[in-house]
Amino acid sequence: MRPRTIPGSSGHVRPLRLLGDPALTEPCQEVTVFDDELARLVEDMYATMYAAHGVGLAANQIGVPLRVFVYDCPDDEDRRHLGHLVNPRLVEADGQVIRGPEGCLSLPGIEAGTPRHDRAVVTGVSVTGEPATVTGTGFFARCLQHECDHLDGGLYVDHLTGLRRRRALRAAAKAPWAAPTEAPGR
Repeated sequence: MRPRTIPGSSGHVRPLRLLGDPALTEPCQEVTVFDDELARLVEDMYATMYAAHGVGLAANQIGVPLRVFVYDCPDDEDRRHLGHLVNPRLVEADGQVIRGPEGCLSLPGIEAGTPRHDRAVVTGVSVTGEPATVTGTGFFARCLQHECDHLDGGLYVDHLTGLRRRRALRAAAKAPWAAPTEAPGR
């Protein structure tokens, strides 16, 4: 059996965009060119995700406004799911809605109980343009929904309400990585 390349092993770690960066709130554009540059982007995304100890990463989280995400995520049965999707679309989100812990590489260190469907189906294509469908349950379904949200300009905190939302946003404002805010009257 021929050895396969480890995803991200030839990639470069790129800086992550954090809460407050406009790149995270704009819907991403469809990929129309499937070339070496796209393949390099996917490699860089894997390298960045692994360096940040994440289970998923959307292209806009590194400032690239394209509909691409990568993942290396277990499901609730601890089965590993590894891959990427280009031009993904969440086509099904169903099953029980479960409020479970969710975090984000763009809000490092902040986690909140976030409601998500227990099953998700995402369609898209590979880096070479081959059609792909990914189905996830449990934690992996949460990951798929989370990454699709990113590509539509959303964050998991958008699904929070009331006290959970206030706590998460307050923690983000006090985080060491938070953008400094100007004092009133200055």
